[in-house]
Amino acid sequence: MHWFLLAAAIAAEIVATTLLKMSAGFTKPLATIGTVLGYGVAFYLLSMVLKYVPLSMAYAIWSAGGTVVIALIGVLWFSEKLTLWQVAGILLAVAGVAMINLGAAPEAAAPLGVAGLEQQSN
Repeated sequence: MHWFLLAAAIAAEIVATTLLKMSAGFTKPLATIGTVLGYGVAFYLLSMVLKYVPLSMAYAIWSAGGTVVIALIGVLWFSEKLTLWQVAGILLAVAGVAMINLGAAPEAAAPLGVAGLEQQSN
């Protein structure tokens, strides 16, 4: 369930960031309202995910996932250009997320109460 919430948080952040571009510096009311609501939903959902997933893993997936999709939206929707260096940076971000996930402890995705916090209180 927490991975679904993380995907929803990423989607909300992508919508909010796209609307941020469309708000033209917060001069367009509907896009501005959508931006604020979208970021509110994104952060709320991310906060729910953080009950179950380590911060480094959740934030890495959230930020890299959003970065990749926003870069594609920029190219496809807003006619922005990506340089080879920017593409390399995006690929490195994705590789970094993979490395964080591969290096995580097996219990990293367990709920906080299960991941050994009881042992710390002894």
